[in-house]
Amino acid sequence: MAPDVSDDVALVQELVAAVPELEELYEVHVFNQHGTLPHIFFWDMTQDVLASYQEDDGPDALWRQTLAFLERRFGGSREADAVIGTSFLYSLPWPGQPGYGIVEELGPTLRRVFSEVRPGG
Repeated sequence: MAPDVSDDVALVQELVAAVPELEELYEVHVFNQHGTLPHIFFWDMTQDVLASYQEDDGPDALWRQTLAFLERRFGGSREADAVIGTSFLYSLPWPGQPGYGIVEELGPTLRRVFSEVRPGG
């Protein structure tokens, strides 16, 4: 990470490096936004993760890779954690909506944060 890159931008860059399937989404995002806007990228990424959850149960599915990365990365900084909490966890489906089962797949750290961000599920 370059010293002039904020930690929320670094989070996005690290995620894309860890989950190469997100590279095209990131390139389109940077082109359309004229740079990296972490909360907006995470909104778009969350939609792709939810689509993957509903369509792909394979061990290397996009949703599995993304959840594993976010579980490892959470706790690194307040700035990055805010993006994960508000623009990923809060954006997950609500009970009764398609894809809500992904909540059961969250690791222990993300599950704890999810219950704080969305105590009602």
